[in-house]
Amino acid sequence: MTSDAPELTEIAAQLDTVAAATTRLLDAVSALTDADLVEPSLLPGWTRGHVLAHTARNADSLVNLLLWARTGIETPQYASAFLRDADIEAGAPRPLREQFEDLSAASERWLALARVMPAESWQAIVRNRQGGELPASRVLWMRLLEVEIHHVDLNVGYTPQDWPAAFVARLLPQAVADLSAKPGTGFTVTATDTGYTGAVGNPETEITGPAAALAAWMIGRSPGDDLTGDLPDLAAWK
Repeated sequence: MTSDAPELTEIAAQLDTVAAATTRLLDAVSALTDADLVEPSLLPGWTRGHVLAHTARNADSLVNLLLWARTGIETPQYASAFLRDADIEAGAPRPLREQFEDLSAASERWLALARVMPAESWQAIVRNRQGGELPASRVLWMRLLEVEIHHVDLNVGYTPQDWPAAFVARLLPQAVADLSAKPGTGFTVTATDTGYTGAVGNPETEITGPAAALAAWMIGRSPGDDLTGDLPDLAAWK
């Protein structure tokens, strides 16, 4: 048991981080109205209602991965891409009260299950919806990404500049790694506030700016107007 203590402490800390981010998101949602939900989000083609429905169903999908890790019984994140999209479309038009209660309940289901996961289950290998294999402990980060990024997508005044520094410090290197795995223009990013530097592909140009601004641009959440350099077109993360 002693050897598991540091890992469990880190798991608990990550869960507290997700819980705090979820509270911020729910507080923002509670201030909206039914009329607000049919307004466009920052994601092309999606209303705020779409974003909320997706964020709730994502929590349920990550419950599936935790159950897989805990029981050893393969449980796909989503039954199919079609059903994933259909659930989002079906949930998007609901009134605020239903959206809030659904998101709150789904988030709590995921957190409650994660808090009672046996230590050994976090090392179990599961697969995300793209088919990539990962340890169950990675699911914690997957949920934090959904909550923090889609909070911005709601277009309710929460911006990448509001992301916690620790979140940005992990997101930016991941964005660099993800883009490096795809063919395309190479570039170097340098964060003017943290000193982080990372290279994508074969660097042909340098792009500089605050770490949060760089991360937001690299995942398609900003046009990069607050950055310096020759910016290539990048696809959005959804």
